Formats: sequence, structure tokens, C-alpha cells
Amino acid sequence: MRPGSGGDLPQSGEFIPFPVARRVNSSHAVAMDDDVEGGALGPYQDKPRTFPNMRSKSYTPLIFRIFMGINVRVLFILLLLGLGAVFYVGARTSPIIVFVFSVCIISFMLSIYLTKWVLAKDEGPPEMAQISDAIRDGAEGFFRTQYGTISKMAIVLALVILSIYLFRSTTPQQESSGIGRSTSAYITVAAFLLGALCSGIAGYVGMWVSVRANVRVSSAARRSAREALQVAVRAGGFSALVVVGMAVIGVAILYAVFYVWLGVDSTGPTKVTDLPLLLVGYGFGASFVALFAQLGGGIYTKAADVGADLVGKVEQGIPEDDPRNPAVIADLVGDNVGDCAARGADLFESIAAEIISAMILGGTMAQRCKIEDPSGFILFPLVIHSFDLVISSVGIFSIRGTRDSGVKSAVEDPMAILQKGYSITIVLAVLTFGLSTRWLLYTEQAPSAWINFALCGLVGIMTAYAFVWITKYYTDYKHEPVRTLALSSSTGHGTNIIAGVSLGLESTALPVIVISISIISAFWLGQTSGLVDETGNPTGGLFGTAVATMGMLSTAAYVLTMDMFGPIADNAGGIVEMSQQPESVREITDLLDAVGNTTKATTKGFAIGSAALASFLLFSAYMDEVSAFAHESFKQNRMHVKKVDIAIPEIFVGGLLGAMLIFLFSAWACSAVGRTAQEVVNEVRRQFIERPGIMDYKEKPDYGRCVAIVASASLKEMIKPGALAIASPMVVGIVFRILGLYTGHPLLGAKVVAAMLMFATVAGILMALFLNTAGGAWDNAKKFIETGALGGKGSDSHKAAVTGDTVGDPFKDTAGPSIHVLIKMLATITLVMAPVFL
Repeated sequence: MRPGSGGDLPQSGEFIPFPVARRVNSSHAVAMDDDVEGGALGPYQDKPRTFPNMRSKSYTPLIFRIFMGINVRVLFILLLLGLGAVFYVGARTSPIIVFVFSVCIISFMLSIYLTKWVLAKDEGPPEMAQISDAIRDGAEGFFRTQYGTISKMAIVLALVILSIYLFRSTTPQQESSGIGRSTSAYITVAAFLLGALCSGIAGYVGMWVSVRANVRVSSAARRSAREALQVAVRAGGFSALVVVGMAVIGVAILYAVFYVWLGVDSTGPTKVTDLPLLLVGYGFGASFVALFAQLGGGIYTKAADVGADLVGKVEQGIPEDDPRNPAVIADLVGDNVGDCAARGADLFESIAAEIISAMILGGTMAQRCKIEDPSGFILFPLVIHSFDLVISSVGIFSIRGTRDSGVKSAVEDPMAILQKGYSITIVLAVLTFGLSTRWLLYTEQAPSAWINFALCGLVGIMTAYAFVWITKYYTDYKHEPVRTLALSSSTGHGTNIIAGVSLGLESTALPVIVISISIISAFWLGQTSGLVDETGNPTGGLFGTAVATMGMLSTAAYVLTMDMFGPIADNAGGIVEMSQQPESVREITDLLDAVGNTTKATTKGFAIGSAALASFLLFSAYMDEVSAFAHESFKQNRMHVKKVDIAIPEIFVGGLLGAMLIFLFSAWACSAVGRTAQEVVNEVRRQFIERPGIMDYKEKPDYGRCVAIVASASLKEMIKPGALAIASPMVVGIVFRILGLYTGHPLLGAKVVAAMLMFATVAGILMALFLNTAGGAWDNAKKFIETGALGGKGSDSHKAAVTGDTVGDPFKDTAGPSIHVLIKMLATITLVMAPVFL
């Protein structure tokens, strides 16, 4: 029996409930049990191992409550009518859109099957279910308050965008296509709000499944590691299919509605190549919500985690997720709001931004090359991500449980099983990519161009695989870098920090080389595709890079599944520890948790790689839009590439400000975690001092107080870095625009913003790689020591490793992932706000 596990406590008597958070209300206060408020605490030791029902009323978002209140038959008829309308609009647009709609709807039905399969699993003994209920209440309460705040900010920003668009000038393309100033304004605002709403739903879906799957994984771990792995993967798969499916169907519906509404299929002035730029607002809305979701959730989860670890593990010497730690429920809630909800919104906006930028570039290239039917080039990204849903589903279902879960077998390496599923997905991605390029990108003007574009896709798929492998190498404790980091813990806290920082810095080299090779390879494959404009200049380079980005994201649903697996496994381990299950069960969840840390780190590597490529595309789209608005082109060379000369002082300063923005944003995100964690540390210390019986199980900790601290602080702290990210490009653009008017350089504002965007992307890629990898490596170095290496749990090496892990927490789960979103949001905000800089 493990010391302090609670198994040595008396087994009789009456038990009075644990105090814990019921919900977070609008004033960020947390309602506690009456016995806590009155100070009437009963003896904890009377009936250990029985956890009370810690729930209050479950929270369901308003939109779901409305649907649940409608009669089932009426709802079914409404659903049929909605589907009929969607398919009617799709049929009026293109058979390709009908194919995309069909695949998305089938994937949604598949996700419903996965949900039913996961929810059919048992929740284990009552104490497990009751802890899970408390986590669910905390997560849903915070989600409601956080997204309430975000929605208010989104409405204010929508009004700002509307006012800018109503008073801006129009481009010659807009005038010729018949899209007036007011039409353009309302379309952009509607797209922005729809993108924000879908991003919010994507986040809710991620959290909804994780707070229900965690306890089922815990229960499955009592039977076998393979079953626990399968439950976690299928729960993550449900979320991934919904997130990717929503990103694809959202863009497809907007495109189809604009196509029919603006009369593109008739003899009207609007051409099909005018439509992609109208979708930019959708990407901006998704980025806006994802940034605040990632910041707020990241601050919440890491402040609770750091506070719990520093006092619980280092000062008191109790295990992770021990029920005596007052911050343990806040920590477990944070896994759901920080990792699941925020990552769902993050990957949603990644896919949305990449689809829209590729559609813009495909349309622009088709127009320059005078291709008769450009719809194949424009709709190509939607088809690729539709196939992503199909092949990722095959990968998810390839992970099966053992036939007889009652038979104890040797524990397999979960990473090897996940890797096998990923390999299947990669092979299928290569096949479907080749099929899609032949179907949609074949043109009589350049009969072999589709082969070049298929090779661009292959470059992207290889880049994704390389990123996953590189991140795994630097963050998995089976490999040398993490073991070297763990060894540095044996000589103290300082050497652990030095080794972790140097590992993170070193880990930026290989990914940057891979990105560089992929961008240049894809660009040249596109350039040599044979597609030329009227003057004979090759024009396929940028579209080749867009196709490589699609290749990289062509397995996004499976990668998101692996990512969601991490926090679900982490939560399952917490529930097992808190409910005081046997050591063998905790060993299984510890193994899954360590693999989950690696999969989370690989997903972040994958996300930053795709963000780098997507930002490169959005940058090109921004240059095109500025040229259109300014009625004059940037200076061009023979390769049809636009130039921004950084030798001009103002433009160089813009670049410097862009790089500075990344560092300042990261600093504010990390300091927000630090300040909130200090409050948690002080609160946990206070409880251990004022209630000395906590350590002996004679007094109960006040979990709700820590939940209240992190909930209110994270909502307050997320505003400053978020506002910095949104306001910076707008302020810089307007200031230099005014300066340009006085100095006779009318395009100065737009060019300075272009430099800012370029330098921020470069600095952001490097910073995010450093933060994500260093944080993941510190975490797994601690996990490696906890397996018994270098003295095991409680040793001096372990304490040094915990210090490293706490430093890495805001790196890998707050600042790092927020930078992925930041660099894409900078690109989409400059696209939306381009008229302001001219």
C-alpha cells in the first residue's frame, strides 16, 4: 500500500461530504457546501474511500436547451428541412459541394456512434463518478463564464468591423463584381460572427466529451490498459471529427450561400473567383475566439497545476492528484478547459484559415491563368479535408480493444499503438491526395500540373510526419534528450532549468530546416507545373505551397484525436488517485498520461508547422488585397512575387515591432500564470497551516476556494495579452499610414504592417517551438523519474524535476499554444483590416 493513499484509514462510520465547487457564476464566485461556509466540518476519517456527490445542477448551453425542449418529431422534421435546404444550395453551386456536405454529415453520424459507444462504458465505483461530476461542474461553469465574456468582446469587434467596412473605399474587382460597400460590410460581419460561433461550439464539444470520458477511461483502466486506451482514443476521435467537420461544412455552406445569393451561376457580374475573399471574416472570427479560449484556459489550467505541484509535491511530499491537496479539483478542471476546449478551437481555426487562404490563392491563380472552370482549384481544400474525415476515421477505428478484456496481458506501448494508427492514416492520405489532385486540378492548359501538385501534397504529408517524429524525439522519455534532462535533475534545480532551456532552444533547429525545405520544394514544384499567366510567367508557386499546407493538415482529425487523448488520460489518472484505486490501476493511467504528454507536444509541433505555412499563404493573400485596394501593385520581379523592402527604415521598424510583439505577448501570458499561481500557492499553504488535520485525513480541504481563485483570475488576466494581439497591427498600420501621408508614401502603412506580420510569424514560429518542446520535455523528465529512475518519487531529483515541470507549464500550455493562434490571427486581422492601412 502506497503511503498516504488512504488505504490504511478506518473503514466505518458516517461520512460528511467534501466541499467542492458547484458552479462558477457570473460574478466568478463559487458556491460552497453549507458545512464549509458554517465551518461545521465532520471527521474525515469516518468513512474514507467514499466520495460524496459533489454536483449541483448540470449546465447546458442555451442553444442546446432550446433544441432539447422541442418535440422529437418536430426536431426531426426541422433537421430534414435544414438538410434539404443545405443540399439544395449545394446542388445549385457544384457537385463538389454536394460531395463535401455528404462526407461531413456522414462523419457527424459516425461521431454520434463514437459518443454512444464511449457513454455506454461504465463509470466505475460511485467515488469515481462523483469526482468526475465535480470536475464536470467546474469545467462547465468556467466555460459558460469565459465564453460569455468572449462573446461580448466579439460583438463589440463585429460593430467595429461593420463601421470600418461601411466607410471604406471599394476595389475595382468589387465594383465590377457588383458587391457594394454595404453588402461587403454585412457579409464580412456575418462571416466573422459565424466563425466565432463555430469556434465556440468546437471548444464546447472538446470539453463536453472530455469531462464525460475521463471517468470511463479510469474505470476501463481497472480492467486493461488496451481498453482504457481505446476509450480515450474514441472519445478524442468524436471531438476531432466534429471539429474538422464543422470547419469544413461551415466554409462550404458560406461559399454555397454566397454563390447562390450573389447569382454567380447566372449572368450576373460576380465571378466565382470573387467569392473566397468574402470568407476572410470567418477565419478571423475563428482565430479571435481561439486566442481568448487558449489564453483563458491556459492560464486557468497552469495556475492550478503550478500551485498544486509546488505546495503538494515539493513542500508536503504528497503524490500528484492526492485528495488532500486543496488545488487538485481546480487542476483537473483545468485539463478540460485548457487542453480540450482550447485545442478544439485552436485546430478549428487552423483548418478554417488554411482552407480560406488556399481558396483565395487557388482562385487568384486560376484567374491569372484564364482557366475556364476555376471551381476545382477553389474547392480543392474542402475536398482534401473531407477525405481527412474519412481516412482519420479509419485510423481511429484501427485502434481496437483486446478480445477478452478479462485476461490480463502484457501492457503494450500505447505510443506504438497510436503510431500504427497514424501510419495507416498517412498511407491513406497519400492515396486520397493523389486522387483529389487528378479529379480537381487537371487542366488542359497544363496536363501534367496535377502531378506536380500531388507531389506538393506529398511534401506536406512528409513535413507533418517529420514534425511529429522530431517533437516525439525531443519530448518522449524513451529518447536521449529527455533522459539527459532527467539526469540533470540529480545535481539540483538550477541544472535542471539550464538543461531544459538549452533543450528547448536546440529543438527549434530541425523543425525550421524541415519547414524551409518544404516551403521551397512546394513553391518550385508549383512554379514548374506548367501553369502560366497571359505574359508567360509561371504562376503556380504560391498555390504549390498552399497544396503542401493542405497535405500537412490532411491528417488533422487523427492528430487532434491523439491530442485530445492526452488531457483525457491525465484526468483519468487524477480520478484514479483521488478515489484511491490500487497501485496497478494508477500505473496504467500514469503510462497513458506520459504518452498523452508526448501526443500533446507532437500536436503542438504539428500545429506550429501548419501555422507557419498557413501564415505564409495569408501573407501572400494580404499583399494581393492591398494591391487591389491601392489600385497600384507592389514592385514585382519576373517570378511574379511581390516585394516589401526591409532596407527602408520605417518598414524595418515595423518588422522589429512584430518580433517584439511575440516576446511581449509571451511575457504577459507567462506572468499571468505566475501571478495566479502565487495566489493558489498562498491559498493552499494557508489551508495546510489552518487545517493541520488535512494531512491526516481528519479535516477536509476547501477545493472550491482554489477553483474560485483560478476562474476569476484567468478571466481577468486573458484580456491584456489578447487586446495586445488585436490592437497592435491596427495601431501600427494607422500610425504609419498617417506618417506616409505626410512624407508622400501612400502605401507605407500597408507595407509596415506587412513587415510586422512577416517578422512576427518568424519570431512566433521559433518562440512557440522553444516553449512547447521545453515544456513537454520538462514534464516527461519528471514522469521518467516517477517511474523509479534516479531515486523515484519524493527524491531530491524528483523535486528538481517538479521545479522544471512548473517552469515548463506556462510555456507549453499557455504561451506556446497561444502563439500558434496569434500568428494566424495577425494574418487574418490584417486581411480584414487592410483598407484601414491605405
